[in-house]
Amino acid sequence: MKAMVEAGMDVARLNLSHGSVDDSIERLKQLRKISATLGREVGVMADLPGPKVRIGKVEPALEIQVDDHIDLVPGHEPSKKGTFTVDYERLLIDVRVGDRLSIGDGSMILEVVESTPNALKSKVLYGGIVQGRPGLHIPSDRLQLTTPTPHDLKLLDAMVENDIDMVALSFVRSAHDVRRVGLEPAPRGPLVVAKIETKAAIENLDAIISESGAIMVARGDLGTECSLHQLPHLQKDIIARCVALGRPAITATQMLESMIKAPAPTRAEASDVANAVFDGTSAVMLSGETAIGHDPAHVIATMAQIAEEADRKFNYDGWARNLKRSGMLEPQSEDAAVTDTMTLATWEAARSINASAIVCITRSGFTVRAIARFRPDTPILAFSPEDRTLRQLTMSWGANPMKIDRIDDNRTTVEEVLALAKAQGHIRSGDTVAVLAGMDGKSAATDSLRLVRCP
Repeated sequence: MKAMVEAGMDVARLNLSHGSVDDSIERLKQLRKISATLGREVGVMADLPGPKVRIGKVEPALEIQVDDHIDLVPGHEPSKKGTFTVDYERLLIDVRVGDRLSIGDGSMILEVVESTPNALKSKVLYGGIVQGRPGLHIPSDRLQLTTPTPHDLKLLDAMVENDIDMVALSFVRSAHDVRRVGLEPAPRGPLVVAKIETKAAIENLDAIISESGAIMVARGDLGTECSLHQLPHLQKDIIARCVALGRPAITATQMLESMIKAPAPTRAEASDVANAVFDGTSAVMLSGETAIGHDPAHVIATMAQIAEEADRKFNYDGWARNLKRSGMLEPQSEDAAVTDTMTLATWEAARSINASAIVCITRSGFTVRAIARFRPDTPILAFSPEDRTLRQLTMSWGANPMKIDRIDDNRTTVEEVLALAKAQGHIRSGDTVAVLAGMDGKSAATDSLRLVRCP
């Protein structure tokens, strides 16, 4: 994990679908120690399983061929060749003859050809290797399961007790699903990341974004729920709408899949990562590449290099101007309206005067996320006294989280953060910087913009 952080990992995702909660808590504690040792903020996100249907454990791995016949049986016992158990009690009720079911991220597809009182008989349309406990995708509008599940909430309690930074909510279908998590607003509570992977989520997208702290474009199940030819356009639309509302957007699933075993990605995968950056995504996420891959740190370093090069080619000015013209910049409260106005003015001012940095002084991180959506080509220095805010900002585009002891009156705090930024080499004497903050340490909104020359 230390090598992964050094290679460029900003946020570590703990997949609670695998292993015990104690294992995840131990990894969280190890990551905190590594972060302190390296002097670098690293966010940690707990990914809740959600109403994910999985087949019973396959061990050793099985190779499934086209035209093989497999019985699907409700249960929790290990699966075997010819019979897969499925941990969904309503399997025989909700799944029908003619349905196509995918395993994992869609690489293997079964068609149900017969329903009996004890099993669904299926035929393999596309085969592959099955191992572990992969998911079995059943159309979300058929599943009689809620999000989050009771098991999710138990896992969540354990992770919140251990100061988790972010929580990813699986199979969100409505804003109500997000509200059911029942956490305190960030940063008092974790940042809630809604995973967009169902048709219902697409239909309720704006409401879900408004209720969430961030969004993940979970292309695995989303690509199964929707037509594959629609997926690239859905990805672009989700990211644009998410970023416009000041939420980080994560692009996930099969980004560098071949690097689970290979030392280099395919050309198509490298283009996929770069195009996600050009789409405006805040973060790109690895899954199997680092969970079971043979060289996780090398994969991360490879992704970082692709993303950094894409950043250099990014059309910053065009992005911000398109965002202004899009009509999506709609504040959701009076305080948000003030912050929105100030961040837009800051982007324009920083661009006009060629500022060396945009300095944000924030408790919640909202100001940083608001300015980041304009994708300024000026570095964003994010100062906060809140440790969890700093770790949450590791997922925000372009943000450099930096710790301060407290937020005092505007003049005193600005002098302190400029001295700190100068000491750490982010700015130099004579540089002009744009400073965004509240007029005092108690301001509910970012209501002050100062253009300051660094002494």
